[in-house]
Amino acid sequence: MTTATTRDSERQISPVFIGILAVTAVTGWATWTGFAEQPGVAVFLFVTAAWIVSLCLHEYAHARTALHSGDISVGAKGYLTLNPLKYTHALLSIVLPVLFVVMGGIGLPGGAVFIERGRIRGRWRHSLISAAGPLTNVLFAVVCTAPFWLDALDGVPDDFRFALGFLALLQVTAAILNFLPVPGLDGYGVIEPWLSYGVKRQVEPFAPFGLLFVFALLWVPSVNSAFFDVVDALLRQLGISEIDTYCGQSLYRFWQGTNEFCSAGR
Repeated sequence: MTTATTRDSERQISPVFIGILAVTAVTGWATWTGFAEQPGVAVFLFVTAAWIVSLCLHEYAHARTALHSGDISVGAKGYLTLNPLKYTHALLSIVLPVLFVVMGGIGLPGGAVFIERGRIRGRWRHSLISAAGPLTNVLFAVVCTAPFWLDALDGVPDDFRFALGFLALLQVTAAILNFLPVPGLDGYGVIEPWLSYGVKRQVEPFAPFGLLFVFALLWVPSVNSAFFDVVDALLRQLGISEIDTYCGQSLYRFWQGTNEFCSAGR
């Protein structure tokens, strides 16, 4: 089954998503040019809007893959319009992920689109539907880090560089965490089709709490430190230093005051 089974109106890009893209573009320009009197405000809006764009693309990837795998219901549900307001759980889809970023600098998309799995045949298709979301975060991370590993940062303003570094950190953390085989996360969805019926029945009651369990675990200092050591190692391989991500997060949390070390370079 293909998109031919959906109406054109079900695949039109939502004005809501276009508006979010516009905010991303304008605040990205403001961050680049230093137009805003408070650069932290521009960085906050730019990173938040770009993060929401990535959330929309993450869920769109799930829905689009499901569509081509046999679930034509995703069109009628509005998932192909990239409108975040059409997601099944707006709180888990948008509000909590943004709060995670504000509170802990952690990129963690939540469950959002409802796939009618009964319409889909084949374990590989089920696994690919689950993997499509975090793979989108991987692609987004590649785009964000490209100027760093391509040595194309000459002339790039510090604030914009730091914002890209922090946004890349969010995408890398989102990809890693979503690929964890924890019930409720995409990583578990990848392996679930290959588990026995008995195991799936035992795990099913815990699925609604998997996301919150992971986030709570990351507040344990030793776990948080080990996790970000892995993230920092990956980012360094991509040319992003701890200074880039640290200053990016410092600018993002403008209400706490920008660190003097990060301000000195501007």
